Amino acid sequence: MTWEKLARVPYNGGMNVYSPGGCPGPTITFWGAAQSVTGSMHLVEVGGRRILLDCGRTPGPRADSRRRTSSFPFHPYEIDAVVLSHAHMDHSGNLPQLVRQGFAGPIFCTPATRDLVAVMLGDSARFQEEDARVLRILDRDGDDGLLQSLASREDVHRTVRQCVPVPYGETCEVVHGVSLRFVEAGHILGSAMVALTFHANGRDHRVTFTGDLGRRGLPLLRDPGPVPEAELLICECTYGGRVHESLARMTDELIEVVKRTMARGGRVLVPAFSLGRTQIVVSCLQEAMRAGRLSEVPLYVDSPLAADVADVCRHHPECLDEQSTRRLARGDDPLDDSRVSYVRDVEESKDLAESGEPCVIVAAGGMCEGGRILRHLKQHIDDPRSSVVLVSYQAPHSLGRRLLEPRPTVRFHGHDWNLWAEVIDLHGFSGHADRNDFLDFLGPLAGRTRHVRLVHGEPEQAEALAEALRQRGFIDVAIPAPGEKVCLA
Repeated sequence: MTWEKLARVPYNGGMNVYSPGGCPGPTITFWGAAQSVTGSMHLVEVGGRRILLDCGRTPGPRADSRRRTSSFPFHPYEIDAVVLSHAHMDHSGNLPQLVRQGFAGPIFCTPATRDLVAVMLGDSARFQEEDARVLRILDRDGDDGLLQSLASREDVHRTVRQCVPVPYGETCEVVHGVSLRFVEAGHILGSAMVALTFHANGRDHRVTFTGDLGRRGLPLLRDPGPVPEAELLICECTYGGRVHESLARMTDELIEVVKRTMARGGRVLVPAFSLGRTQIVVSCLQEAMRAGRLSEVPLYVDSPLAADVADVCRHHPECLDEQSTRRLARGDDPLDDSRVSYVRDVEESKDLAESGEPCVIVAAGGMCEGGRILRHLKQHIDDPRSSVVLVSYQAPHSLGRRLLEPRPTVRFHGHDWNLWAEVIDLHGFSGHADRNDFLDFLGPLAGRTRHVRLVHGEPEQAEALAEALRQRGFIDVAIPAPGEKVCLA
């Protein structure tokens, strides 16, 4: 169903939810990451002003994804401001399209998020410009609006120029009468929970949006701060029904995989998103070698984007944990020492894939749907000496999800490949909170939060967390569908 059709569908169930035109007060509409984990986007309307919380991209087959992200359920030029929780593409990736279609207001984010957005969106724009070039060569300029859906680097430059950096803990005015405060979310560098405060209908209102909530004890990052108390809490629930293995146990398992793979002369391939998961895995491996728990093995990060992210990390020590900050202060880089080699050049990447050196390669492409990991999979997926370690969320129908299926072959890039490499799923490296984290973080708000809306999670995970929260004393907990609204009357 299209955004336009969804906007006309009345919603008849649930507390404090209404169809368009039925609420006299401020409203929040859930347009993206509603009963799914991608495309985060929620619209706050108060006093005639419109504030967008996140503007994420929905991944999928390239052409389908471009068409989906080129249309909005509102007019971009009517948005007054955007508040961005963090730089992951499923939260920020559609900002250039929003700007391209007329949004000219401020984009509020933390300073680290602004710098990461420049890197992440710039990287994405390079690929979109290449798509546009191919379409023009094929004389498909009018291919169902696909060419118009592609963002350029100029769109990205305009987007970054509209970013307004706001440090954690400081209060600023987003639009007249609406104030904003960022709180550490502990998910990736610069990630933040969003606390909005405004006055309407004769009383004060507070809305908290968690963005993606992190875990305690992640390498490099500070722990999440207290979740701000609010009338309405919009909370992610990616792993709301799951309990992660501890990071210590995951590190132990990763060390064992590396040891046995090196012993048989193979390669350890780690598909990882360039922002977040790559830094966690690299940090754990470096620390294991530094502590003597793992022999020195060649460690490569095959991702120019991950190398750029490491540069941003060095410029924002205020976002790092105390141990990492101390190491940086004494010139000991926690992400780039003699144990790791960053691969930027494409020819160097090809040579690395074709060489027979036993090593660990952390390569771009967390779900194996794109990125340099595909080059390494083509070379080594049929090598029984090698291992593939999945450390990221694997969406349904992704190549990463198919690698987990007990089949003798796997199909990608138009070919069937023998699936002879060992495949290991280590989801405990996640940077997302799990069920126990949510209950610990949100527990103090029970009885003080009127409404909870769970977003950014598949229905099964959302339902599990919703029930757990109800048992903890939260009264109104719901899982909105796209287009549903909450009225703060």
